[in-house]
Amino acid sequence: MSSTRNPLFTASCLALVIISLTVVVKKWHFGLRSGAGAPNVDLTRDRLLQQLKERQRELLPFYITPPGQQLDGNSPLFSNGDTRRNETSEGSAASGIGCRELSGMTVVDFLGAGYTKTVLKVVLQQGTDVALKSVNEQGTDMMSCLEDFRDPQGCQELVSFKLRKEIVLLQRLQHPNIVKLRGQCQDSGLVGGIVAVLEQGTPVQMIQLLQSPWEERFRVCLGLVRLLHYLSHSPLGSVALLDFQPRQFVMMSGELKLTDLDDASVREPSCRTDSDCVLQFPLRNFTFACSASGLCEGLNEMRNLYNAYRYFFIYLLPHQAPTTLKPLVDQIMNTTGELKHSVNETLEVFEEVLHVFKSGLHLQNMPSSIIKEYTVVKGMRTAGNMDYRCWPSYEQQACVLSVHSALEAAHICSSHPQCTSFSLSSQKTWTGRLLASFRSGFSQLLPDVSSTVYMRSAKA
Repeated sequence: MSSTRNPLFTASCLALVIISLTVVVKKWHFGLRSGAGAPNVDLTRDRLLQQLKERQRELLPFYITPPGQQLDGNSPLFSNGDTRRNETSEGSAASGIGCRELSGMTVVDFLGAGYTKTVLKVVLQQGTDVALKSVNEQGTDMMSCLEDFRDPQGCQELVSFKLRKEIVLLQRLQHPNIVKLRGQCQDSGLVGGIVAVLEQGTPVQMIQLLQSPWEERFRVCLGLVRLLHYLSHSPLGSVALLDFQPRQFVMMSGELKLTDLDDASVREPSCRTDSDCVLQFPLRNFTFACSASGLCEGLNEMRNLYNAYRYFFIYLLPHQAPTTLKPLVDQIMNTTGELKHSVNETLEVFEEVLHVFKSGLHLQNMPSSIIKEYTVVKGMRTAGNMDYRCWPSYEQQACVLSVHSALEAAHICSSHPQCTSFSLSSQKTWTGRLLASFRSGFSQLLPDVSSTVYMRSAKA
């Protein structure tokens, strides 16, 4: 499509969105009016209709494209008319999975539920595992709406707006640390209403993360900072995660991913004075300047950063950080805990930590003579191992740690009284570091071209 047609195309698509949402609300409203009775019933219905219109207006900013951005004409954002038909076909075309693909699904697990939504693990006919997010019919939001308005259809429409908002945001916000929207469907007969189909992760378990190696905990925090950097400069503007807690995230192959976006805000708070730009947290508050444009500029970014500090960094970063990296880690903790640095500056320090850790620069002062205490046997692996446990290990019943080189592994083995040997293989961590297996003994050596065994010399 030529550049001269893009503004008209975007405007027409936006109009279709407004018409589509308006038709849904009006159709429901006229249905109510046909059975209108007492004045107090009409008043209740009018209140519900007003809330539906407000939710409709809340969605509109997410469809508006900032200058220089373009919407994808194939996006399911623009479904209209026959909702079931369009979301089935366009959901498949744009996102891969639509109503047709969900018709043969099998529910295999309940992943969780909140005030608004329920998440199930389902397997599609072709064997693909996905997460299915739908309105929680027994949730707090639905029960509260039914108590207030006593209208199941209207409440289904009202409560589903949060899920619709999340679908739109997942279409607009693309980042490795945000779960991918695999598809969507709106079919009351098949799935009970509107559903979002997401790539499937596992809920964040902080206790498990606390027990994992520092390298893996750092990976979680690094991914989180990269995500916050993206949200600060997203296509929609600066995005604030108003409900920022570990339960809003999932883990996928060691990476942290944001999965809950229905409470995100893309507007910086308006203000008249600095007192309007206050971030309030349980243990402390921060006050920022009100800009000349009447906005608390940067408040969304700082809200996200301090929440990352109090929910993730404070637990995962400092404990067992490599000694030579502690000054950089302490810098991160101090600047985020006091909100002295922006997300950009914080990310720079995180990337510096990653560079130093991957390159082994933090090991420069390690004495090289220690490797001479070991006999090297290449192309062999051990069998009949007598393992011992160390913490934190990559294996629960053995001592498996990541190392930059054989020299670092030798230093670790020499610091463990029970260690008599270690071996290195081709296995590597996400940073490219080697996995070393430490043991107190073994019964024999077997050929293995990908393994090298280092045996500690007995001291006289």
